Amino acid sequence: MTTELRVLRPAEWDRWFGALELAFGGVPETDAERALWRDLTEFERALGVWDGEECVGTAGAFSFRLSVPGGATVPAAGVTMVSVAATHRRRGVLTSMMRRQLDDIRTWGDPLAVLTASEPEIYGRFGYGVGAQQLTARIDTSRVRVEASAVPDAADGSHEVRLRRVKPDDPAVRDACEAVYAAQVAGRPGMTARRPGWERLPVLDGEQAKDGASPLQCVLAERHGEVVGFTLYRSRPEWDMAGPKGTIELRDLYARDPAAYASLWRFLFSIDLTSTVLADNRPPDDPFQYLVSDVRRCGLRLRDSLYLRPVEVGAALEARTYRAPVDVVLAVEDAFCPWNEGSWRLSGDAKGASCERTGDQPDLALGVRELGAVYLGGTSLAALARAGRVREVRTGALAEASTAFGSEVAPWLPHGF
Repeated sequence: MTTELRVLRPAEWDRWFGALELAFGGVPETDAERALWRDLTEFERALGVWDGEECVGTAGAFSFRLSVPGGATVPAAGVTMVSVAATHRRRGVLTSMMRRQLDDIRTWGDPLAVLTASEPEIYGRFGYGVGAQQLTARIDTSRVRVEASAVPDAADGSHEVRLRRVKPDDPAVRDACEAVYAAQVAGRPGMTARRPGWERLPVLDGEQAKDGASPLQCVLAERHGEVVGFTLYRSRPEWDMAGPKGTIELRDLYARDPAAYASLWRFLFSIDLTSTVLADNRPPDDPFQYLVSDVRRCGLRLRDSLYLRPVEVGAALEARTYRAPVDVVLAVEDAFCPWNEGSWRLSGDAKGASCERTGDQPDLALGVRELGAVYLGGTSLAALARAGRVREVRTGALAEASTAFGSEVAPWLPHGF
């Protein structure tokens, strides 16, 4: 087999994206979806593998800034649109793209690479670890309520929230919602600071995505004329012999304060002709779990979400802060990116950190995949050590580092890419 791996040319995009669609089942995107993804494609960061005129491999990367513990946003390559043609599997096409891509990411100066995995087993061998999870909920709103006593209030009415239905694609509405979203980014690791153009993604309302549900709907939470929260959702009507039992399919819900947040959840629970709220992607520590009257009837389930890989170990570990003071030497294994191999001294606290190569004896030994898993604070070094994935060399180092790497807010990726 003779193939060519090269940077994507704009004139090749339709064939390149068509190969991606075919690899993911052959169902074409809508015209609106294709237009958005073409506009967002960063051609200089996209790769294609060609067998003659046929595209047989695709891989791209978006230039993101990712929120990390401490509130900073760090350059991160958002690896995306990875596929290999069914006719060319097991021939090294994927490995060649991952090799070229990580070399490029290092050249671009992005210390992190992140992705969402269609098949999780693929990316561990390239050094990606599960850096964040997502919570799925299927809430029986006929039996569960948002408890009134849990909703903050004030005697002077300063917490009072007004809910208003609006058109989600109205530019003014979109800007107001983006401002609410942007205010959340620094407070939760794993969120991306959205660049211009990405505000179109949440309100994309293709026919295939609806599949029998209503058009996308938006409700704002306002206080004294200011937008303090919003929710985007669809309604899927359904009836049986007993009557209506429709489902609210939640896409987004963000709020600047607990009162607005609770008000939006209470609204979703109270929509007529429905008995279920389905939330596919919420933070693992989403506060709605502490607002509901019966958490057992909320059908909670955790799953993997964001995969993270340090591309430059030193720069990545210096970019975040640490929950407790730490001074530890990490022996890092990274066969796929050998420039990360060796011992690194990490010294840091809540104010900042340094991470440099050292010849000192290691305190902990781990692979880059495990380092990616703990980077955002959602997985503990201690848990990985109990699984045999991290080895303590100096007694006491594991507890020290595990505490320092933690995050008081669970990391979360709000949307795919």
